[in-house]
Amino acid sequence: MVRDIPDRWAVYRASALGDVTLITGVLAWWHKSRDARFTVITRHTLAPILSGHPAVDEVVGVTQAEINGHDWWRKSRSIASDLAGMGFIDLHRSLRSLALTLRWEGPVRGYPKFGIARRIYNRFPFPALERRLSALNVPQRYALALDATPPPAQELRPVIHLSEAELAGAVQHLTHVGLTRPFVALHPFATHPDKAWPMGYWLSLIPLIERQGLDWVIVGKNPDHLQALDDPRNLTGRTALRETCAILSRASALVTGDSGPMHLATAVGTPVVALFGPTARAWGFYPSGPFDTVLERDLPCRPCSLHGTARCKTGRECLTSIEPEEVAERLFATLERAGT
Repeated sequence: MVRDIPDRWAVYRASALGDVTLITGVLAWWHKSRDARFTVITRHTLAPILSGHPAVDEVVGVTQAEINGHDWWRKSRSIASDLAGMGFIDLHRSLRSLALTLRWEGPVRGYPKFGIARRIYNRFPFPALERRLSALNVPQRYALALDATPPPAQELRPVIHLSEAELAGAVQHLTHVGLTRPFVALHPFATHPDKAWPMGYWLSLIPLIERQGLDWVIVGKNPDHLQALDDPRNLTGRTALRETCAILSRASALVTGDSGPMHLATAVGTPVVALFGPTARAWGFYPSGPFDTVLERDLPCRPCSLHGTARCKTGRECLTSIEPEEVAERLFATLERAGT
């Protein structure tokens, strides 16, 4: 057991859903390998991800207004004071997390974000840079905050701990909307529009799924995009975060773009079929489950963005060229491999 560093740490990661989900496996690894325990500082809306995590003693939830506001310097001092005596691990590496780093009186650790390398590769996709960036996924990069060498990716796979009551609630919810057969979950949304597979393609995928004797549900929180789909299986905007996780845990697979729910599905053991467009493996966010698979196109313009925010000038060929029939074929092959 390693004792050259503290066994109690405060961890800061306050960004998007997928980012926070990806720390869960790293915390589990450090708990297993170092007997470490954690207090996690994150956005309060994302705190439920960490509920029931055996390595997490406390979650300090902060609002977006607190993080972005002028009072963050004062808030960071309060947090550092309240958690005095712990080490601090910065898994965000931003100006806001720097405020905590400067306040902290104990040991401080960060991780290699490869920010410069990513930006250079985004402009000049040299093969050597691609190999370097693709060698480690994001959880492995996180792990280097404490580990001298990156653990195997499968040891850091995200994990969300659901209670029996939450699992039973998901079954009840699904029965209420009429699902009695095995089903596939669909997440057709993206934070940035150019990361989204066309909505018409999603609607074309549904009958292909039904022809295989499978049912479906739609999960996510962008109801304006699917108001025309008046179906009880359209759960858009109707489930809280942990309810969504429990429903995903009951699905045979999830079809999604590069999204936070992609990592939620991996974290509850559900196979993923992910459609990647403007983003790529080099960024470190590919799904990591044993049966997870990615559909993408090898185009000279990819990747064109770190987060999918760049506006496409070529009609989003990276995604529009992926037809519903191809997605259905990959989905059914994934279900066969996974035995679901």
